[in-house]
Amino acid sequence: MGSVISFLSGAVRIGTVFLFGSTGETLTEKSGHLNLGIPGIMCFGALGGCIGVSMVGSVTFLTVIVAMLCSFIFAGFLGAIYSLLTVSFRANQNVTGLTITTFGVGLTNFFGPRVNDSAFFAASRDHFTHLFGFYKDLGWFGDLFLSYGVLVYVAIIIAVLVSLFLSKSKTGLHLRAVGESPATADAAGINVTAYRYLSTVIGSGIAGLGGLFYIMDYLGGSWEYTIDAMGWLSIALVIFTVWRPNLGILGSILFGALYILAYYIPVPTTYINLLKMIPYLVTIIVLVLTSIFGSKNVQPPAALGLNYFREDR
Repeated sequence: MGSVISFLSGAVRIGTVFLFGSTGETLTEKSGHLNLGIPGIMCFGALGGCIGVSMVGSVTFLTVIVAMLCSFIFAGFLGAIYSLLTVSFRANQNVTGLTITTFGVGLTNFFGPRVNDSAFFAASRDHFTHLFGFYKDLGWFGDLFLSYGVLVYVAIIIAVLVSLFLSKSKTGLHLRAVGESPATADAAGINVTAYRYLSTVIGSGIAGLGGLFYIMDYLGGSWEYTIDAMGWLSIALVIFTVWRPNLGILGSILFGALYILAYYIPVPTTYINLLKMIPYLVTIIVLVLTSIFGSKNVQPPAALGLNYFREDR
């Protein structure tokens, strides 16, 4: 029983990284923008959050709040650059996204270890990590539902709110209209440029929180592993959950379980990375099945990946 609870709680924790990334990317893609810069954006968000930790130090819960704010701003900044290039300058979205990923990963790999080695970060890292812990030693129920850090619950709340925003609010319906047919939305008086800018910047900020969680909670303040692989899995999760953030909650736990499965079954070390490929394979299968048998409700936005030229309307 203990190993099962440990496995499930581990799946929830690593799945939180994917949930932040997929929720942010879903919000962006609903506007018709395919942002392949998410891996770099998550890296940059982690860097910003760690800088925030260094600035505040061990000042109670303010450390977490400032870290989240800095992470959101840093990640949103890269999202704004992506929007400037693709919305205003109409650059190719795929090429721009990959460039943003390369840029974000490169900057983070250069500055991340330096932040990690700074005296300010070292002094506040442990305090920040301890603030994440909620209730423990309350039996299997407490271990499974109440033992996580605050960002786990923030990720779930954001996913639910984004889902309600997209399906229930007037602004969310306008955003979906922009992603389906920007020309029709423009003719109806919807500001396509504003919707695409805001959805990309806010979506990037949400994804950046996933990078912060991975470094400060999951790795305990260590830069031992890179974040960009988490970003690619987050993009895959968007497809797996057919662009529905509420399904992303369960999908992220499944992805997390598949990701750590190799550590809970007796396999040679050389095969661990092969088992980590399972989420990608599952995503490919879902993509093929939804393309063949799926209805319009499980298809991506019709204008996904296409720049909007108002002159062509």
